[in-house]
Amino acid sequence: MNTYRYTFVAACPANGEQIVYSLALQHKDKVLVEHIKIACALHRQGYQEDIAADLHARFGGALTLRAMHHGVEIETVLAAQQTQGAE
Repeated sequence: MNTYRYTFVAACPANGEQIVYSLALQHKDKVLVEHIKIACALHRQGYQEDIAADLHARFGGALTLRAMHHGVEIETVLAAQQTQGAE
């Protein structure tokens, strides 16, 4: 299992405040660092739950996205999807 950690910034769509996100991506396969950076850079603004869902759809694996939003800490966790027939 590989764990990739990356920090990036995106604007809050509600008020434009810059939010610092901490991403942790766990994956059984190799994920290119450049792909992680590009995928995160595509999110110049957005809600955390939507950003996490998009990154999870792109990469799969197990994803955790954390950030402090106006004094409220949010942690979004999306688990690795099981393949059919897996035991």
